[in-house]
Amino acid sequence: MGNLTPFLIQWGLTSLSLWVASYIFSGLRFADVGSLIIAALLLGFANAIVKPLLIVFTLPLTVLTMGLFLLVINALVLMLVSAVVSGFTISSFWTAFFASIFISLFSLFVISLIS
Repeated sequence: MGNLTPFLIQWGLTSLSLWVASYIFSGLRFADVGSLIIAALLLGFANAIVKPLLIVFTLPLTVLTMGLFLLVINALVLMLVSAVVSGFTISSFWTAFFASIFISLFSLFVISLIS
């Protein structure tokens, strides 16, 4: 169970961040708690597997924009998760863009509080 604890904490933190973001951004919605929990789990896997691949494939563009394209990649990963998880909808790219920034900052804030 000791090795599973950090994973469960991160999953819970991602779920909390998505839940709070759904109250702040009207274009980000969850049909039920199950879709929220599945979306958080899938977002963690997408951030661990898909996001690094996207970063490598778009490295020249990321360098050209001095890293700002990473914000677009975060939004695209969030939109990918919403496309896969039924019950999780994002109304537009810009909602995903600003929600992904919020989710990152909120997670960082909560981690700093519990550390």
